[in-house]
Amino acid sequence: MSGTVEKNIVRESGIVAASALGLKWNADIVTASTVTVEGNNGYWINTTSNEITITLPSAATKGDQIVLIDYARTWGTNKIIIDSNGLKYQGEADTFTVEYNTSGQSLNIVFSDSTKGWIPLDDDVAAFEPSAPPTQKAIFGYGNSGSATSITNLVNSSGVIAADVSGVGTARQDLAATSYGDDKAIFGYGQSPYTSITNLVNNLGVVAADVTGVGTARVVPAAVEYGGDKALFGYGDAASGYVSVTNLVSNLGVVSADVTGVGTARASPAACRFGSDKAIFGYGVSSGGKVSLTNLVSNTGVVASDVSGVGTARNNLAAAEFGVGKGIFGYGDTGSVSSLTNLVSDLGVVASDVSGVGTARRQLGAASYGGDKGVFAYGDSGSRVSLKNLVNNLGVVAADVTGVGTARETLAAAGYSSSA
Repeated sequence: MSGTVEKNIVRESGIVAASALGLKWNADIVTASTVTVEGNNGYWINTTSNEITITLPSAATKGDQIVLIDYARTWGTNKIIIDSNGLKYQGEADTFTVEYNTSGQSLNIVFSDSTKGWIPLDDDVAAFEPSAPPTQKAIFGYGNSGSATSITNLVNSSGVIAADVSGVGTARQDLAATSYGDDKAIFGYGQSPYTSITNLVNNLGVVAADVTGVGTARVVPAAVEYGGDKALFGYGDAASGYVSVTNLVSNLGVVSADVTGVGTARASPAACRFGSDKAIFGYGVSSGGKVSLTNLVSNTGVVASDVSGVGTARNNLAAAEFGVGKGIFGYGDTGSVSSLTNLVSDLGVVASDVSGVGTARRQLGAASYGGDKGVFAYGDSGSRVSLKNLVNNLGVVAADVTGVGTARETLAAAGYSSSA
């Protein structure tokens, strides 16, 4: 007999009941591809890296209970498979395929008898309620001020940019930056020449020394946070040409090896978060010229295929989150410098062009600040500038504010700190 059991809810309370004998929770987080479980035990099942086959006991007594919990909310990516090990499962022989593939699921099974075997008492899905604390401050860093530099400028929770801070790490340009870990940031990749080095930024805005690079060395990638506390770098121009590879960043700031690219290989796109835990890459230049296409990123860091572009194709732009789960792409090079913007809804839908505000420019940076606002700053308007344009929590871009710090282009920016 074959088939798939995916969801069998007996009750909707969301409460995992304890057995009459009491339930003992296994101290270890299960990550191996197979595990044999015991009756009257609970297990945390982490399928972040692989599917896991759960082998039930070969013998059981009426009332024996086993509880399995989706530890990392990844069963939707890598499922669990139940091997009933000679006993029946809901009355079916153990040749019946039983799998659970919903993120956030918990499975509570009780043994009945030899006729029906293991029966799910409940397999509820817990909603993902927490949201990352809003980013309060920001940092602009690195770039070209006539030569490559590593200076940084901090932005407070009111959007005020501070004077230059002496640079840390390898001076470079054409890099990317993003938030990660709720309240920290990371600069990575860039040109000095092609490199993949990174520099972590703590929640006080202090930039750390170089970390040896991981992944394809490249220039003008984009970077963005996803999943509440993780991030990724994607796309760019490598020595071999345009690429679409991505590199995931853990919530500890560790950059992973290349992930095979999805979507059109291109350079100089921008990226921002939307919907609180998802992200979007957009625009850039490919071998066929400037594009306006986008690629959505799930809350597990999976990049989706191309979505037909909206708005004017351009590259060397910037993007930031604002409001509640919304984003904005702005400025860039359309063949000439531009100040137009495109808003992104909390579902990742890009809107048509909005007439530009402020000095048209390209090769600038953008970041979130103040919990629900954004800032565009620096760039090349025909000459290097340090001016800024604030974005309110409705996505309205304000007029130019006189710049602070060294005028430069091809820099990067990211939010940090959950404390105002």
